[in-house]
Amino acid sequence: MTTQTEKFNFRLRSFAFSGIEARPVWVEVQISTGLPAFLIVGLPDKAVAESRERVRAALTSIGLALPAKRILVNLVPADLPKEGSHLDLPIAITLLTAMQVISSEDIAAYAALGELSLDGRLNAVSGVLSAALEAASMGLGLICPYSQGEEALCGGEISILAAPHLLSLINHFHGRQILNQPVFTDSPTTEKTAEEKSSSLDLADIKGMQAGRRALEIAAAGGHSLLLSGPPGSGKSMLAARLVGLLPDLSTSESLEVSRIYSAAGLLNGGRPLKRPPYRDPHHSASLPALVGGGTKAKPGEISLADHGVLFLDELPEFSRAALEALRQPLETGRVSIARATAHVTYPAHFQLIAAMNPCRCGYLGDTTRECRKAPRCGEEYMSRLSGPLLDRIDLHITMKPYEPLTYMTEPTLENSVTVAQRVLKARNYQKERQGNINALAILDNLDLSPAAQEMAQKIAKRFRLSARGYTRLVRVARTIADLAAIPTIEPAHIAEAATFRLRYS
Repeated sequence: MTTQTEKFNFRLRSFAFSGIEARPVWVEVQISTGLPAFLIVGLPDKAVAESRERVRAALTSIGLALPAKRILVNLVPADLPKEGSHLDLPIAITLLTAMQVISSEDIAAYAALGELSLDGRLNAVSGVLSAALEAASMGLGLICPYSQGEEALCGGEISILAAPHLLSLINHFHGRQILNQPVFTDSPTTEKTAEEKSSSLDLADIKGMQAGRRALEIAAAGGHSLLLSGPPGSGKSMLAARLVGLLPDLSTSESLEVSRIYSAAGLLNGGRPLKRPPYRDPHHSASLPALVGGGTKAKPGEISLADHGVLFLDELPEFSRAALEALRQPLETGRVSIARATAHVTYPAHFQLIAAMNPCRCGYLGDTTRECRKAPRCGEEYMSRLSGPLLDRIDLHITMKPYEPLTYMTEPTLENSVTVAQRVLKARNYQKERQGNINALAILDNLDLSPAAQEMAQKIAKRFRLSARGYTRLVRVARTIADLAAIPTIEPAHIAEAATFRLRYS
């Protein structure tokens, strides 16, 4: 539309991100007479402000130049912070529309996001899956980088223009090139993700360790948290790494939730949704923001990246006290809320905590031939790094014993992961039919205790002064043990076995 002041106003939908949520944003461009300038307003961060130079260079690379006029880019709503380089593409498209290179009717049915290289190539950005879901809810298609076309497909049945280059997008709208709807492709050469590598580890590789294997199976069947304690070389990390191989595949809703988190973090491998539970094992030097999320842009932390999967914390007492205490609330609620001066973000965090630790700093408490002179004080000081409220939230504890190499080699080979995973799947199916979720999240009314089992559980709770939380978790573990045996009611034997995993910290 031309006026006396020669103004051209055009706009296109894009998105700003808050956690895993995509919030619609209008990218408006006005070209008017005046001194040459290129301004971006609407609370842009440094990356958005720098898009002026990337857009200018990308247009130059395809033989176009910005008009020598006043160019104003407005990001609406103006009070919502805009972060990231994904606004490069919508700004460029809206500018091309204002310059009458692209018709405004062609882009009216689309939203867009993507980062521009100086030569006009489109680079991958975070949050494409969430953007596709939001675009679908608004009845729009999505323009995105070519490498993320498959990721956008997971957002629903929408029109997707996955362009490798800005020029190919222009040619598509002019009919000189066709950008076909992307399709899912099988890529056998794609490098395995961490959770896929963990899933391939087999329990048959571990000889002996019957008590540890039993605890691991119970933890997998009920989604329970587990603490493995023992001297160095007793097999704690080996067992923990094989847990994810016992878990069933993610459901459709779980896969979508986990994939959105990985998309927001820019970690979605190949743009394909995750089908297997994730496995995360951060080093004990991880900071509080790295573990629970946060930082300058409130990114998801390890507990959210382990959503519906396993979070393995090796050398548990070596983590900072603040980081460990921050796990308490997410373990109960299944989410973490990150409050900052510039952002308030909530991420899902339905993770299964598996932890490992030595009995003391030297690692050999109880071994009279190897322990240090400070025993048992060294063990008491080491355990004091872990608070009672945190330990109270861990359902299972197993003490691992060291194996002599010759004894270990003569142990028979036990069940493999496939066999154990089948029992785990059956137990989880019982739980789904009974209460709709795993036992680790069940309420007492759904757990079906026999009168004798209830009486025993109450006596144990009184004798060992269990908290209400400790009593509930004791019964939940017993329910899982009964499910593995395909027994509909919790019996005293199940309570007794569950108590052997609970009383170490009671």
